[in-house]
Amino acid sequence: MFFFASRFGIFDQQQELIDAYKISMDAYIAKAAELGKTENSRYFSYALLATLIFLYPLNLGFFQIFRKLDLKENIEIGDLFTGYNGTNFFRYISYALFWFVIYGVTINTLILPFVWVCITIFVAPIMFFMNKTIFESISLNFKALKMYFLEIVVCVMVAVIFKYIGFALFFVGALFTFPFWNAMIYSLYKTIFSEKE
Repeated sequence: MFFFASRFGIFDQQQELIDAYKISMDAYIAKAAELGKTENSRYFSYALLATLIFLYPLNLGFFQIFRKLDLKENIEIGDLFTGYNGTNFFRYISYALFWFVIYGVTINTLILPFVWVCITIFVAPIMFFMNKTIFESISLNFKALKMYFLEIVVCVMVAVIFKYIGFALFFVGALFTFPFWNAMIYSLYKTIFSEKE
């Protein structure tokens, strides 16, 4: 993120936004709209999206590590990169692209991104452990959400708060709180789903 922000002049744009904010909120909003239409802002958005999509299979590596911890098997560094193995890699990045596009469209609303996270929270582990397609996984996730709505919503809220506490601690804390989100998903997944389905 910092590399692309530097490459496309986003830090300079941030300074312009700060200066506009000192004038008034209207000036800030006008400047943000103006800067959002620039070519560099667009390139930064594409680069950030591509990076997030490419890094998505690391989440599956965390699930593999948690599974090995449950089975008391030896953990290897290669387990973290298990989502990059074979042709399933393309399934996972396709899902990540699909997920981020929907999330990006709904991000301006308050409730829809939260709903989207709840509807898709188990899709990655279902695809990974049960070898289901994206839409089969969403269907199974939706059934689980209907049956365990309160538990899932509470766990998502706690995990989101905990995850962003890490970002609030000067980004350094995110390195320690990032796996918590995956651990919460894995814990709920193994409690709710039977892989014999």
